[in-house]
Amino acid sequence: MTTFNFLAAGLRTIEIEQATLTALKGQLDGQFTEACNLMLQCEGRVIVTGMGKSGHIGNKIAATLASTGTPAFFVHPGEASHGDLGMFTGKDVVLALSNSGETAEVVTILPLIKRMGAPLISMTSNPESTLSKCADVNLHLPVEREACPHNLAPTSSTTAQLVMGDALAIALLEARGFSPEDFAFSHPGGSLGRQLLLRVDDIMHSGEEIPKVSITTPIHQALMEVTQKRLA
Repeated sequence: MTTFNFLAAGLRTIEIEQATLTALKGQLDGQFTEACNLMLQCEGRVIVTGMGKSGHIGNKIAATLASTGTPAFFVHPGEASHGDLGMFTGKDVVLALSNSGETAEVVTILPLIKRMGAPLISMTSNPESTLSKCADVNLHLPVEREACPHNLAPTSSTTAQLVMGDALAIALLEARGFSPEDFAFSHPGGSLGRQLLLRVDDIMHSGEEIPKVSITTPIHQALMEVTQKRLA
């Protein structure tokens, strides 16, 4: 059995990412407010894009936005260059994630996004990057280092992206007055959806669906009536 201290490595990872989130709190300024306003006033959809691990986080952010009242979907930037850019319109708002702000697949589609007139929100840790400078609004992520001891594997950066995405989604949810009933309509398969959406008339039987017998009907015929009406 190895003598490696797994606990120490795990705690160090949490501490580094926790420090990133503490620094992130200081980044919520007017740019955050402007990003929220752009998405709140969007007449189309919020299109989230990102490559690699940022893409995975972007997928989650899009899903969270969509389920909390802000229509959104994810587009892979590589696929966007091969036809999926047709999903974008000038009425959409684009949220682009890239830790470095120089991801080739994302940078390639920036001129086309700008040409169609869609507002661009960037989420990067480099305010001097190509993506940041091209964006209408830049959400800066203060990532000093990844939790990876080689400072390579996306860890602190993706955690910051995820939390910033949640902050956007919840701020928009509150601004829209999004209710538990609204949430239920996006989650009809969950327990909350069943609690809030299921009505008496959805399950009650009426009219010819109700088994009916007279007081003199033999018990075996009464049972047949109940069974035929599928209430046994």
